[in-house]
Amino acid sequence: MEHLHISQFLGILVVMLVAAKAAGYLAQRAGQPAVLGELIGGVLVGKSVLGLVNPELETIHLLSELGVVILLFAIGLETDLGGLLKVGATSLAVAVAGVALPFALGFAACRLLGQNNLVSIVAAATLTATSVGITARVLSDLGRLHEPEGQIILGAAVIDDILGLLILGVVVELTEGREVSWLGIFQTTASALGFLVAALLVGRHVVPVLFRWAGRIELPGTATALALIAAFGLAWLADRCGSAMIIGAFAAGLLVVRAPQSHEIERGITEIGHFFVPLFFFAVGAAVDLGALNPLQPAGRAALLIGLV
Repeated sequence: MEHLHISQFLGILVVMLVAAKAAGYLAQRAGQPAVLGELIGGVLVGKSVLGLVNPELETIHLLSELGVVILLFAIGLETDLGGLLKVGATSLAVAVAGVALPFALGFAACRLLGQNNLVSIVAAATLTATSVGITARVLSDLGRLHEPEGQIILGAAVIDDILGLLILGVVVELTEGREVSWLGIFQTTASALGFLVAALLVGRHVVPVLFRWAGRIELPGTATALALIAAFGLAWLADRCGSAMIIGAFAAGLLVVRAPQSHEIERGITEIGHFFVPLFFFAVGAAVDLGALNPLQPAGRAALLIGLV
């Protein structure tokens, strides 16, 4: 594993931030969300083009993961839980359709290409994957996060993430030659969905007490620091419970927004997000291998399949 000296790390950080911010600005000037520019900036500076940043470095990976956790926490702070619950049924329908249709079409396409059932299932499962982080950021950049349509899309993206965990669990069992059981499916679903429900039910009583206590501490930044502790703690707990870290961070945002210091916390998290969040999207772009899109290669044919579906 490559070891970075602090000077090397700082140099890489400068390149990442300059590329992400410059490309994000150009995207906005072109009438597009800044996130698109950050992704393209990563592609240009990453391994496919200039090769200035190696996205496989553990340090870069940790920075990007921290960025997406902070992003989902910030989105949770901006989300009205009541409004999200009002569109829950619609979000569920959108999520199920968004998973079922790509899976069915991907499976059918692979079977038509002569692949066996296992390969077809694995390929179809990859087509169901979504990114709640990118979805939330695009809605935020476009100023549509608080609109009913935006709430439906965000709710569907969160549900998609839970369904994705379920599909991943089934696929892992199939590829390892184990028989898929209804008990296993139920356990995976319960751990992913149960965590979110439990966190919201318990947290709504615990979080206000903690922040009332924090309000007695006359130390600048205390509320924001406590909010970050809640976000990181729930993200860690979600991962340990078999859910996704970003679901835990999102749940933390939904809870912390009820705190008396919510406006102070939103300002602090927004400032922190300006640094970390672009690093996540840059790292995603930097990891893209344009050479793999060659249609003569298996990965290229997979990309073509995704485009067709």
